[in-house]
Amino acid sequence: MVNYIKESYNELKNHVSWTSWSEAQRLTVIVASFSLVLALAIWGVDTVFSKVVSQYFHWIKS
Repeated sequence: MVNYIKESYNELKNHVSWTSWSEAQRLTVIVASFSLVLALAIWGVDTVFSKVVSQYFHWIKS
């Protein structure tokens, strides 16, 4: 197990190409922005469907 951890660390340190700090920050902002937009879109659709279903049950109940 210890050997596996050492080899994994060596792989990460010497063989993985990491993006620059500025590129990582830029990509993080892009992902966060799209996540926020998607969350707002899902919230909006959920709100509309909730009101439609509520209105439908109110209509068939009357």
